[in-house]
Order: sequence, then C-alpha cells, then structure tokens
Amino acid sequence: MASISTKIGSFSLENPVILASGILDETSGSILRSLKSGAGAAVTKSIGTEERKGYQTPVISEIGTGLLNAVGLSNPGIDNFVEEYRNFPEKKKTIVSIFGGKVEEFVSLAKKVEGIGFDKVELNLSCPHVKGVGSEVGQDLGMVEEIISEIRSKTNLQIWAKLTPNVTDLISLAKASEKADAYVLINTLRATGVEIYSRKFVLSNIVGGYSGPGVKPVALRAVYDVYKETGKEIIGVGGITTWQDAIEFFLLGAKAIQVGTAILYEDYPIFNKINSGIRDYLDKEGFSKLDDLVGVMVGDATFKNH
Repeated sequence: MASISTKIGSFSLENPVILASGILDETSGSILRSLKSGAGAAVTKSIGTEERKGYQTPVISEIGTGLLNAVGLSNPGIDNFVEEYRNFPEKKKTIVSIFGGKVEEFVSLAKKVEGIGFDKVELNLSCPHVKGVGSEVGQDLGMVEEIISEIRSKTNLQIWAKLTPNVTDLISLAKASEKADAYVLINTLRATGVEIYSRKFVLSNIVGGYSGPGVKPVALRAVYDVYKETGKEIIGVGGITTWQDAIEFFLLGAKAIQVGTAILYEDYPIFNKINSGIRDYLDKEGFSKLDDLVGVMVGDATFKNH
C-alpha cells in the first residue's frame, strides 16, 4: 500500500490533508475534532494582537460555486488565545495563523505562540477584505520580507507564508518571502455579490473573499508558477473538494493541501474521504509514495515515467 505521509521541512504529517484557517477552527475543540476525523494537521483561525469582533452580519453568502465571506478577522486576541491553548494536547499538529499591520505585531504574536509550545505559524498576508492587514500588508514586498526575517531571527518557529493571489506579480512576492519555510497558495479572491430584489449587497462589507470550487484553476496556476520558479515547498489550497482535486495540486508541486469550504459541503468525513482517494490513486498508478507524485508535471518532470 502506498504511503501518503509527507513532510514540510522538519514537520512530518501522517497524511497531506490539512484543515485550512477560517473554517471550523474557531475553538480548540473543533481543531481537535478535525484531527481526530483524519486531518493530518490543522491551522487555527487567524489571531491578532487584540480581540476583534469583525463585521456585522451578513458576513457569509453561499453561491453556486462556493462562498463569499467577509467575516472581518474576528478573533479573541492573542492573550485569550494563549489561555485557551496553553494546555492544548496537539500543538505539534497545529499551525497558528497570525495577522498584523506592523512588523512588530507579527513578531510579538509569534513569540507568544512559541512561548506556549507551538512550533509553526502561518502568516496571514492575504486576507482580502480588512484594511491595514492581510493582503494590504502582503502586497508590500519589503514589509513581507522584513516580517519573515524578523520572525526567523527572533524565534525558532517554522514559518508558512500564506500569500495573496490578488497581485499582478506573484513570483516577486514569493521571492520576497523566500526565507519562509513554505508557501501556502492561495487565499480567497476579492469578490462581491448582489441581491437583485432587495438591491443590496450580500455582504455587509460589500467586498469579501471568494472561496470554493471556482477558484481552483487560479490556485493551480499559482502553485505551478511558484513551484516552477522557486522549487520551494508549497501547501496548495483553493477549491479542493475531492481527492482528484488534491492530485492535481500534487502533480503541480504541492506537498500538502488544505481543505476549507468543502467541509461545509461534506463535514468532517471529508478528510478520510480525500486521504483514501489519494492512497488508491497512488496504488493504481504505480506510485509507492506521495513524494513520487509531487511536481511530476512541472518542467522536465512532465516527461518522467513511473
């Protein structure tokens, strides 16, 4: 039977399917449930320096090809997070997502996360609908480089950089983030929605992020471009709802994938469902391990035989 284990730097995962930030990860209990339900790892909801309520409802709108959301980075703040997670039993399988508007905020958050025993952070450099943080920070190449360099020099954390797709030059952004241990590609796309009878926007913030099956081609292109240019370790995310989707990301260079919106359709069993499909595919196609599949369709590897 083929192995579906994988590694992101020194982080070993029993399987490559990770709970994405922002979906069913609001509490330590829901994180644990995801891990017990078959997720190889889980990313927390993005945490900032202060408690944040987020936007007024409506903050989510379901459309035919996914979700529009503008929650507004609601979170309990780092001090409340520290209290809740101080004795959390699965810290090694959990990546803490952090966001800020200044380099110092990212560094402070990272230190507090490390201080209670976590060893991995995902930098939210890509939320598309909150002013002063997320993609506004993530489009400033000099600031992105400084954030990663400062966390690298002042902690021992593994750093995942979740990059914004809402830029014209993703490669330059990736190169500015090269001191990160891995890239997470992609976050949601800037989008909006309209209700024609009330003649109102479907989100209170007007502009939100679009996730779901419709973003997969954009995410695949991002993974392909960045892997081909950098060869760096990548966690693919965006529109993954089936094991077939996951295989596409692996073929283009991803070593692991994250699942978010699809959980709303399939609930917690989706982790094992995707894992089983990946394993069966590897067995039937003659691959002994997942690593043999990674990047097969990129560059000269397109013509590899297996």
